[in-house]
Amino acid sequence: MRIYLDHNAGAPLRAEAREAMLRFLGVPGNPSSAHREGARARVAVEAARAEVAALIGARPAEVVFTSGATEANNLALRGLVRPPNGLVTTAIEHASVLETARALAADGAGLAVLPVDGEGRVRAGDVVAACAPATALVSVGLANGEVGSVAPVAAIAAGLRGTGMRLHTDAAQAAGRMPVDVRALGVDLLSLSAHKLGGPAGVGALWVSRGVALRPQTTGGPQERGRRAGTENVAGVVGFGEAARLARRELTLAAAHAARLVDRLWAGIQTRVPGAVRNGPASPPRSPNTLNVSFPGCRGESLVVLLDLAGIAVSAGSACAAGAAEPSHVLLAMGRDPETARSGLRLSVGAGTTDADVERVLVVLPELVAQIRRGAAA
Repeated sequence: MRIYLDHNAGAPLRAEAREAMLRFLGVPGNPSSAHREGARARVAVEAARAEVAALIGARPAEVVFTSGATEANNLALRGLVRPPNGLVTTAIEHASVLETARALAADGAGLAVLPVDGEGRVRAGDVVAACAPATALVSVGLANGEVGSVAPVAAIAAGLRGTGMRLHTDAAQAAGRMPVDVRALGVDLLSLSAHKLGGPAGVGALWVSRGVALRPQTTGGPQERGRRAGTENVAGVVGFGEAARLARRELTLAAAHAARLVDRLWAGIQTRVPGAVRNGPASPPRSPNTLNVSFPGCRGESLVVLLDLAGIAVSAGSACAAGAAEPSHVLLAMGRDPETARSGLRLSVGAGTTDADVERVLVVLPELVAQIRRGAAA
């Protein structure tokens, strides 16, 4: 039996979401059509929209379905930033925010990328202070998917109030793992991903507050209230809605379960692996399901391969660019040196993770770390 500890990359599809999707796979019906089949599809899409909205305390009409959080982030940034106006973001954002911001900057938009502290946190006052009169948008992720740090988004929103600047947050790694309420946060736009919640891959959403003039990036039809043309992925949207319903219902218990397992993992690693260094906050606020640890003397990608061979799926704290392993941009931004950044390992748990899974990891991981260190010293 394999152990899956990579929920931040994508959670397993919930059985309930799969069952809901099956009712719309291979069944005719365009949600924009006026006939009975179209009406059935439209009712299903709107029911799912209501569930996604309920997860984040929003109105259904404000939810725009997309192909995922990457598209939602692109729609938020490109839909609001028009050069020479600019945006402010942080150095630890997801690539879909950072690369889009850099592309806008190459087209003439102003761009400020703010540093974070050693735990992956940014100060609200620094974000507000970095805004210029021409800043159109501030984009700060709510929970970092690599180290679990939580940004002071509500405090940033308070600091921006009355300036006319819009605030976007990528909540793909937060929704379903911590309470998310768009009104309490005070944001104007918020991105979501279905497959982080146990829904299907390839579906996401952008919540857009009433009154935000968003320029669509996909044109050719009136779907999604003119904000994103194209026929909706009915089965995928239905699966997203079911996953959102379950996430809202189970949030408190799921967060407590994840936090307990992560605490147990870290305590065991500290005891059994000399020199292990935790990356990210040691205390709340933090994402309850995420643990990132560097093992000096080990490459993260080497541990990923060996753990995979042992039946355990995790992620390295590094990404592959053009076929070469690069240090994690998140860990580098936190002040880690390149070697420490390359030695990072991310373990992210979910509802299906058990105490037995944790114990198995705590038996296998120390042995593999020691094996790699012995090889490096030989």
